[in-house]
Amino acid sequence: MVSYFFAIFNSKFKAFINPIKYSMKKQVALGIDIGGTNTAFGFIDKEGNYMAEGNISTNNHEDINDYLKELHMEIEKVLDTIRNEVELTGIGIGAPCGNYLQGTIEHASNLRWPGVIPFCDLMKEFYPHLPVCLTNDANAATIGEMIYGGAKGMKNFVMVTLGTGVGSGFVSNGELIYGHDGFAGELGHIIVSPNGRQCGCGRNGCLETYVSATGVKRTAYKMMAKYNYPSELRAIPFNEMTSKTICEAALKGDMIAINTFKYTAKMLGEALANVVAITSPEAIFLMGGLTKAGDLLFGPTKEHMEMNMLKMFSNKVKLLPSQLTKNVAIYGAAALVWKELEK
Repeated sequence: MVSYFFAIFNSKFKAFINPIKYSMKKQVALGIDIGGTNTAFGFIDKEGNYMAEGNISTNNHEDINDYLKELHMEIEKVLDTIRNEVELTGIGIGAPCGNYLQGTIEHASNLRWPGVIPFCDLMKEFYPHLPVCLTNDANAATIGEMIYGGAKGMKNFVMVTLGTGVGSGFVSNGELIYGHDGFAGELGHIIVSPNGRQCGCGRNGCLETYVSATGVKRTAYKMMAKYNYPSELRAIPFNEMTSKTICEAALKGDMIAINTFKYTAKMLGEALANVVAITSPEAIFLMGGLTKAGDLLFGPTKEHMEMNMLKMFSNKVKLLPSQLTKNVAIYGAAALVWKELEK
């Protein structure tokens, strides 16, 4: 008799709690990627599922407040399509020259708003009850790799982004290194060639001038001046040449393009050997447009890294492509929220 009444009670109790269980909203983070041309955003849950996305032009407004009003309107418009299914837990932002410690964008040369922008404070005027955090785009990608990508479970690794510029993020003992002022990790601006190529930062010989997409173009022109090999690249104006063009030429056996990637890999491999000596990472991840060159870049870069490695680190450090292949910066910005909520 007791077991009968217990069974009846149990079934009634389950019937009562099941609607509650299934009516619970999925927690999501809003990831925002502010680029020089476009601002893209997405709502992503903790498992990395993309719920909804949107974008606006970054350059429409000279006044940062007008830009934020448009961004807020677009975010709410997209959120309305999933509002009944999700609960927004926080906002993460990846931006050029983003300072994590201050929540500011500082002197970003590719944005219309000069000086220091208190971006997190301005964003909290629209979302006062939510945590809002900001970092630079490379750091956001690093956190994204740690939470959603190939660095899951790793406590010590380095992320290097090879795009128009060169960015990086350093993780030690499971924590991203920000430094005392929030700007640590500028691998692209270590000097690899004193009195070398002029860099946009105002100095000469920065790594970025050799291994970024622009740096690869500069190397291709150097190779064309140095060698007499016939090359399809000779007919392409500098402003029309891309790293993809050079990669495609190399795959066809173009010696100018092949030598361009060999030189790029040498400069990058030597720099990464120095990075290993300082940070002793388990792995170094490469991401960005240049990594689409595949073995043209990874093979010789690994070779030059090992050639210049301290013996105690030889053959210990993996060189890997990022496993985040879509909307990396948005994933990283969203991951920043989950990382903050764990504190």
